[in-house]
Amino acid sequence: MKIARFSSGGDPRYGIVDDDDLVVLAGDPMFSGFDTTGERIPLADVKLLAPVIPRSKVICVGLNYADHKADMGDVGPKNPLIFLKPNTAVVGPGDTIVIPPVDGRIVHEGELVIVIGKIGKQIAAADYADYIFGYTIGNDVSARDVMFADGQWARAKGYDTFAPIGPWIETDIDAQNLAITTFVDGEPRRVGTTSDMIHKIPEIIEFCSDVWTLLPGDIIMTGTPAGLGGFVDGQTVDITIEGIGTLSNPARNRA
Repeated sequence: MKIARFSSGGDPRYGIVDDDDLVVLAGDPMFSGFDTTGERIPLADVKLLAPVIPRSKVICVGLNYADHKADMGDVGPKNPLIFLKPNTAVVGPGDTIVIPPVDGRIVHEGELVIVIGKIGKQIAAADYADYIFGYTIGNDVSARDVMFADGQWARAKGYDTFAPIGPWIETDIDAQNLAITTFVDGEPRRVGTTSDMIHKIPEIIEFCSDVWTLLPGDIIMTGTPAGLGGFVDGQTVDITIEGIGTLSNPARNRA
């Protein structure tokens, strides 16, 4: 089931994607369940929003695909390399990635995103699925040269608009072996499958929940396959994950 968060002129609402329509839900399904209002709205008549706005945190797993790790010099620990983005970095499908005036490359990192559905601490890997509401698509946008210049990643990965997610949350999918492809202006740039992850989803949930209490609405970006990562003003980044859909965002220089 695909759950979208959308606006049709008023406050954000939620709906179940049913072909070209949205079946409107009575409230946020993460907290209110899947009761419907009886209203149907064509997808063409709404603006899709980020499917969740993390109330607490955006967790990212770095260097989680072997080829990408090799591209980055094979650095990093043997355990999952985790870091945080601020929730102000989150934008939705179709929203603009605003490129800040910094030196060097701005790169895309198309990733499978875990959406946490309930509170969890020190979750056993065997129980990981009990805490997942669903999955969406994310772009861990990074100012690559700023990463190296700063010697840490908070600024380079934390700019506003540097965490696009969407277009919706898929609640019923086996995420262990999904094709993931990133395009820039239609040209394939990164290609892989989620089965190539070094640290699998159960391990990620166990490891992250040992560090932080996971809260409903938290998201975890699980890493990106290798590939050519740069994009510039005027280009559009599309990320497609099998069984979920496509997240598309244009890029513009900050005025």
